[in-house]
Amino acid sequence: MTRAGRLLVTLLLAVTAVAAPVHAQPRPSREQALENITKPDLETRRQAAAWLGEVGTMADAPVLLRALADPDDVVRALAEHSVWQVWSRSGDPETDHLLQIGIEQMGRRDGAAAAQTFSAVIQRRPDFAEGWNKRATVYFLMGDYQKSLQDCDEVMKRNPSHFGALAGYGQIYLQLDQPEKALQYFRRALRVNPNLRGVEEIIPQLERALLERRKGTI
Repeated sequence: MTRAGRLLVTLLLAVTAVAAPVHAQPRPSREQALENITKPDLETRRQAAAWLGEVGTMADAPVLLRALADPDDVVRALAEHSVWQVWSRSGDPETDHLLQIGIEQMGRRDGAAAAQTFSAVIQRRPDFAEGWNKRATVYFLMGDYQKSLQDCDEVMKRNPSHFGALAGYGQIYLQLDQPEKALQYFRRALRVNPNLRGVEEIIPQLERALLERRKGTI
C-alpha cells in the first residue's frame, strides 16, 4: 500500500473513532476539544481535530490552523478538513443549504447557475467569506479572472487566513501571466497551510522560471 493509501486508511479510522457511539468513545465538548488538540497523546489530538469540524466555530479556526503544522500527518489532514467545515458554516441553515446547492451545481459544471446561487448566498450573508470564495472559484473556472480577483479580495477582508483564496490568487495570476504575483500568493498560502502539496511543488518551478526569465533580460 502506498503512503497516501496508508494515510487515507488511518484518516478514515480516526474519523470513525470520533463518530463512535458515546458509550464506546465519549465525545469531548467543544471546550475540551480545543484543549485536547494540543495534548501530547496522538489519538487525543486526532479526535479533537476531527470533532472540532463538527462543533467548532469561526472563532476556533485559528486553533485548527495551528494544527496544520502538527507533526502527525493524520492530525494535519483532519485539521484541514475541519477548517473547511468551520469556514462553510454561516450560522444560517438556509444560507448553508444554498451554499451546498451551489457546490453541487459547480460539481455538475453548471457555472452560470452556481454563480447565481453563490450570489444569493452573498446577498443573504455578505459577511460570510465562503460565499465569496465559492463564487471566486466559479468565476475562475469560467475564465472571468477579474471577477474572481474581486471576490478573492472580499474573502481576504473577511478571512485573511483563507489559504484556499490565497492559492486562488496564485492560480489567477498564473493565467494572467503575472508569475511574480502568483509566486507571492503561493508562498503566503503555504505559510498558512504547509500541507498544500500542489502549491509546494509549483513554487520551485516558478522560482526557476522567473530566474530563467531574468537571465534572458540581461
